[in-house]
Amino acid sequence: MLVNGTWTKDWQPVQKADEKGRFVRQVSSFRNWITTDGSAGPTGEGGFPAEAGRYRLYVAYICPWASRTLMARALKGLEEIIPVTVVNPTMTDQGWRFGGYDGSDEDPLFGSDYMHQLYARADPEFTGRATVPVLWDMKRNVMVNNESADIVRMFDTAFEELVPSDLRLYPDDLAEQIDALNPRIYDLLNNGVYKAGFASSQAAYDEAVEGVFAMLDELEGRLEGDYLFGDRLTETDLRTFVTLIRFDAAYHGLFKTNRRQIADYPRLSAYMERILGLPGVRGTVNMDHITRGYYSIKALNPTGIRPVGPGHVEALLRG
Repeated sequence: MLVNGTWTKDWQPVQKADEKGRFVRQVSSFRNWITTDGSAGPTGEGGFPAEAGRYRLYVAYICPWASRTLMARALKGLEEIIPVTVVNPTMTDQGWRFGGYDGSDEDPLFGSDYMHQLYARADPEFTGRATVPVLWDMKRNVMVNNESADIVRMFDTAFEELVPSDLRLYPDDLAEQIDALNPRIYDLLNNGVYKAGFASSQAAYDEAVEGVFAMLDELEGRLEGDYLFGDRLTETDLRTFVTLIRFDAAYHGLFKTNRRQIADYPRLSAYMERILGLPGVRGTVNMDHITRGYYSIKALNPTGIRPVGPGHVEALLRG
């Protein structure tokens, strides 16, 4: 991780745990917003107006948080005005690196070898993990935001005057319900699989696994329409999909969340396939990167051997 802008020690999947051995995730630290006119958003400072070709999105296909920003970018039709750089899926001792793997990119802006160099450029005194996604302002050469939830909402509204869209991922009339369900899905499912996989005590693992399957059971029962809020796709569906699509291939085995697979949930399986079929979404899922990345985590898989399959996920992605 970085300490005062200097790389100090090898990357580890768990940098912090609580007194009961629960995995604790780092909080995002760059929280500026792109807005239509450049005014300040809910956090951070102003000065980031929506402009075509000004901003670059750095992502990893392995990362569910980054992938939901890719989904929002595709669904909102922003591919032509917001370029993307994909990092290498393999988890190195210095964290995310650029290039060197099929489907990954070199850093086109600064020729950086590692993502942590981009963070040190953004803040020479930065202390913490160099995470993805990152939204970078190529005009001012500053990091705008590294919080996926913020980036999804920016993509939903900030570029409407440049790329009009009928889709609203965070509609006003559902905002209260979305804001109530999102944190529960995050805590029990999105981050819950990580809390299970990176638990350092049996009690922490047991607690996390119970939460994961309680939420999957709840979502299975909730799905009476096409999406979690009836027939309307929202950001909550993006949050859910990115965990579901990785579950059987990575979390079920590597993270020990093996009570059931998503394949055992008929409604969730159909829902996952439905979202995968939306325009542009399939291109945001790279299962080679996903399995390569997760199974390269030395603390969980020291041999680096990747399992084959599962076959039903491969068939789904082939369409």
